[in-house]
Amino acid sequence: MPLNSTNKKIKIEYEEENASSSNPRGGPVIPPMMPNVFEDNKDDVKPPVGNSSSADAESERVKSIREYKQRIRSSYQPMHRELFEMNFTGFLVPSLLEAINESTENGVRRIISEPTPGLIIFDMFKPEFCQMLLEEFGNFKKWAWETKTIIMRPNTMYRYGAVLADLGMETMIGKLMKDFILPMSTIFFPEVGGDTIDSYHGFIVEYGADTAHHLDFHVDDSEVTLNVCLGEKFYGGELFLRGVRCVKHLNVDSELKEIFDYSQVPGRAVLHRGRHRHGALSTTSGHRVNMLLWCKSSIFREMSKEEQNSPSWCGVCRREEN
Repeated sequence: MPLNSTNKKIKIEYEEENASSSNPRGGPVIPPMMPNVFEDNKDDVKPPVGNSSSADAESERVKSIREYKQRIRSSYQPMHRELFEMNFTGFLVPSLLEAINESTENGVRRIISEPTPGLIIFDMFKPEFCQMLLEEFGNFKKWAWETKTIIMRPNTMYRYGAVLADLGMETMIGKLMKDFILPMSTIFFPEVGGDTIDSYHGFIVEYGADTAHHLDFHVDDSEVTLNVCLGEKFYGGELFLRGVRCVKHLNVDSELKEIFDYSQVPGRAVLHRGRHRHGALSTTSGHRVNMLLWCKSSIFREMSKEEQNSPSWCGVCRREEN
């Protein structure tokens, strides 16, 4: 990855319209095992013809989303029902549980590393949880294949994955955000609303020979992003980061000190600002699956409608101030 990774315009990665989340929105995706059933991309979908109005088209879209969710709830049989319970003692590594229970900043800082400013790394999930979630995702794709069901794409930039709420995990993921991510984002990212996150969009994505190899340079539609590698065996797939930017400076080149590549490890989490520009290098072999949680703050977003000209969290604004 070149030092200047901003030769192309930075994309903003959004939830797909109507996707399932704690603030619902969404759209379709083709799982790799169903290559001939669905449209290839959202951009390939033709507009309605004849006398159909945009309102009629939207009504049909909402209806199809509702039917999709109802089909899952009525016929999908989970493989690991314990995933849908809130047994965090069984899911999370002891060091994280102890740090959160201690309820001190020092306790949290003991379990993290910050190899580059704004990238918080810590061990999160036990191997057993990662394996169960991988198997559940595989089971969901198998069900979609057998029932010829379109799986909703998790966001506007990526096709291969699933929204966790669609699998019925919204309550568990919501509690994970409130009890574990909120205390950490309060410490590390209060200036971007990390102390007031109140909604989320959680999803799984996969990379490999049968899906996609990399993810383009972008920023997330979140205040704070949690990204956890679940496995499996793979080479490559490094997360590359190139500095935090406000909207005004989104495409300003990176400085050398802002450039960092992180090698992903199953069970290990990274936490960063949604506006921390990033992407994923090619997964050159094997199969990699990640769980992501876009955490959002309605208070911060309301305040940002009258955003200051030089937010302190933007790398360029901070340099200009100095």
